[in-house]
Amino acid sequence: MVLSFHLSVAAVVVSQAANAFGSIQYPVGVVNAGNFDTLNFTEIFATVPDKSNAQWERGSFHGLTTFARAAPLRCFGADADTPYDVAVVGAPFDTATSFRPGARFGPNGIRQGSRRLGVDRINVPAKIRVSDHLEVVDCGDVPMVQTDNKVALRQLELANAALLSHTSLHSYSGKSLAKDGKFHPRVLTLGGDHTITLPLLRGVASVYGPVRYVIRNDFAVRALTYLPSWLASSTSTATWVRWECLNFELYKATDLALDTWKPKQTTGGPWLPDEEIPVSHGSYFWYAYKEGLLAPNNANIHVGIRGAINSWQDYDDDYEFGWVISHAEDVEDMGWQGVVKRIRDTVGDNPVYLTLDIDVIDPGMAPATGTPEIGGITTREIKKILQGLAGLKIVGADIVEVAPGYDTQDEITQIAAANIGWEILALMAKTPLIE
Repeated sequence: MVLSFHLSVAAVVVSQAANAFGSIQYPVGVVNAGNFDTLNFTEIFATVPDKSNAQWERGSFHGLTTFARAAPLRCFGADADTPYDVAVVGAPFDTATSFRPGARFGPNGIRQGSRRLGVDRINVPAKIRVSDHLEVVDCGDVPMVQTDNKVALRQLELANAALLSHTSLHSYSGKSLAKDGKFHPRVLTLGGDHTITLPLLRGVASVYGPVRYVIRNDFAVRALTYLPSWLASSTSTATWVRWECLNFELYKATDLALDTWKPKQTTGGPWLPDEEIPVSHGSYFWYAYKEGLLAPNNANIHVGIRGAINSWQDYDDDYEFGWVISHAEDVEDMGWQGVVKRIRDTVGDNPVYLTLDIDVIDPGMAPATGTPEIGGITTREIKKILQGLAGLKIVGADIVEVAPGYDTQDEITQIAAANIGWEILALMAKTPLIE
């Protein structure tokens, strides 16, 4: 008798809650119903008051955690013909890292950290709502095999190239920066260790030519270009801006690096004299330089570099390969405005690719990374620097080296990475890719 009373009360409560939620009517006595097959869950779980919905729609992705609540899209399947402006994609890869593994779980960790964000929410400092300018979708993760790095990186290269090959949803008045004159989607990739940047650069360079890199290794900025001279500004092609810590180790993990190390045999092997040395997260920019993916005239810049090196030759080599270096201490010495000016002076008015290693952030604020190094940039400083780059023509970006297994219980690294991604989307929304 008591049980029956509780069931009846529960049914009334559920019915009242349903009435308050989009005016959807639950069947009377639903809790007492023994056969749930008779219920229309599409109707019950719909977030709109219109009860005529016959199927789930893109906006109704209950239970799916996408980046900043971007619409989920089966970009390589049933939705392959659906247009978009920015594709967020995960690269679950960490088998070329030199110290702590775990970045294969980074994509979902960053998505988890973005749950309070939204592409449809206003970024107050940036004064923009991304969804007013760009259609952002989350394509999920690229399936990357765990037993063969060459195959895994090839899978990512193909997937990224496929995304870039489409025509974007929006077009703009003016001439496109792309070599074919069309407007292509941009890709924000969630890593994954930093090796993934190499196959991503190949796809970007195929569409736009060599670009300036801004890299943050612990905040390294890479302007997509060859770095022939330390401070010469580039006048052509695109630039890479790289943000991360400085780790000069090619194969073993000691410090945070420039990632331009020349592949070479290490003492004691393990490679035979005639055996190919595989790419790693410490050498991928050397390969990018050799492949002609970087813009010339030292128009690429590392930001936030710090840590020990093996030899001063490492700096000479990095300069030869087309990079300018800004150390983490520069933020303290010249302020974030000075760092922004250094970046802008280096990359000029060229297409820019941003690659951000989460270890650019001080481990006190972002401990969950493979190569932590003290003395990094704060989350407030990185937000200010990114916001100071408004107007740069961002052709693509990645956030790498987030390893959730080392994070705190409150997920501070994942939250930091997600907010950085949100700021990057704002930069993309502010500036169309036109000449």
